Amino acid sequence: MLAVEGLTRKFGDKAAVDGVSLEIAAGTFVGVIGRSGAGKSTLLRMINRLVEPSAGRVVFEGRDVTSFKGAALRNWRARCAMIFQQFNLVGRLDALNNVLVGRLNTMSSLRAALRLWRPADVAIALSALEQFDIGALASQRAQSLSGGQQQRVAIARALVQEPTIILADEPIASLDPHNTRIVMDALLRCNKHFGITVLCNLHSLDLARHYCDRLIGMAQGRVVFDGPAEALTGDAARDLYGVEADEVMETQERAPALPGGALAPA
Repeated sequence: MLAVEGLTRKFGDKAAVDGVSLEIAAGTFVGVIGRSGAGKSTLLRMINRLVEPSAGRVVFEGRDVTSFKGAALRNWRARCAMIFQQFNLVGRLDALNNVLVGRLNTMSSLRAALRLWRPADVAIALSALEQFDIGALASQRAQSLSGGQQQRVAIARALVQEPTIILADEPIASLDPHNTRIVMDALLRCNKHFGITVLCNLHSLDLARHYCDRLIGMAQGRVVFDGPAEALTGDAARDLYGVEADEVMETQERAPALPGGALAPA
């Protein structure tokens, strides 16, 4: 169980996240939705400890994550893997070596500094690439890959950390509809096949409703909706997004579902 208790982050006088309290059950796929600037990214980054909270705490399995330092903090960031909108890959390295970066926390400091990969780690990384149908791209430089391929490399890198939780911060924001479905299917596989808890920031209501077990809606740094995807009615969506939600909800109702939960293009 992951618990967020009164979590707040202020930048000057402005609260980006304002007293958020949540409990996330293990093995769920949770979508965090809301307009840009609602506090979604700041919330995920505080859970991962990339941003320090101004108040409140994060608790996982009874341990106060916000108190972690040194090795305990490094271990938490390995166990709570982060996937970013801009992929955060090393462009000059091939896909395999980018995935292997996810194994650094399992190695001694010297081996990690020299990137002396063990055969077992290479096998794990190759297997992760195969899981997302990009094993054939292992030797290609990351900078030569498409956006969707790069994001799948980033997901594979997270997977080899052997995490309990994956935090995905707007992972599809820069992708076209085809690659959006591929990446969301990859995250769904991490959740359903490997049992990893996934928290995914999304702006798209249709994707959130079709992929996520539970939706958390944020506005002005606060939670204003928390419930199953099917409970996100038009009225609830308008509370989050305003009148722009009407068109999204209408499109969603017209579009047939694809295998894996994605929507067919309208």
